[in-house]
Amino acid sequence: MPRAVVCLPTYNEVENLEPMLRSLGEVLDTERDGVLVVDDGSPDGTGELADRLAAELSWVSVLHRTSKEGIGPAYVAGFRRALADGAELVLEMDCDFSHDPGDVARLIDAAEDADLVLGSRYVRGGATENWGLVRRFISRGGSLYARLLLGVRVHDLTGGFKCFRRATLEAIDLDAVSARGYGFQIETTYRVLRAGLRVREIPIRFVDRRVGESKMSGSIVAEAAWMVPLLRLRALTGRL
Repeated sequence: MPRAVVCLPTYNEVENLEPMLRSLGEVLDTERDGVLVVDDGSPDGTGELADRLAAELSWVSVLHRTSKEGIGPAYVAGFRRALADGAELVLEMDCDFSHDPGDVARLIDAAEDADLVLGSRYVRGGATENWGLVRRFISRGGSLYARLLLGVRVHDLTGGFKCFRRATLEAIDLDAVSARGYGFQIETTYRVLRAGLRVREIPIRFVDRRVGESKMSGSIVAEAAWMVPLLRLRALTGRL
């Protein structure tokens, strides 16, 4: 059974997928760890490429979903598959090299004394590269907005480079996670904190994608904005 599984959601990432998998193969212990590609019916052939690579690389598996439903449902489906396959640690990261595959081992190591490890852009030693002023404002502002409204000390609530312990995912009730866009990152971390579990941030350097198009949109930002006070309300009324 794999000790750690990296969940890699994809939608039109045909140019990034193979280099990412090859890079992860260099840092994972592929005798016990693995990568699960979760493809949402990419029209550019990402899913077909994933199947070909899985046939070559024994530590790669693929979960095909029929349509693009958002990052949240894709991750939940991936988490469920990883847990069913016996993963003790479940990681999530982007396929576009915004997250450095070389940092995966650091997140795994940090999980020895944490229930959830966050790769953080906004702690000492963390950084972002190649971002314009507007995107920096949205990201930093979004994290600060969520941090203040939810009353938590985590600095990077919107980041998507994480390592969960198996027991952590089992404790937060994946059936109840409702966010479909990047609000998913806020919601899952908040649920972990509300469960009284240990969250640790380690610094990472986030680099804007080199190939392909960003999945960020106005609707994704809007969902995260209204979801934060809703999460706080649910917590205050005992429904979270």
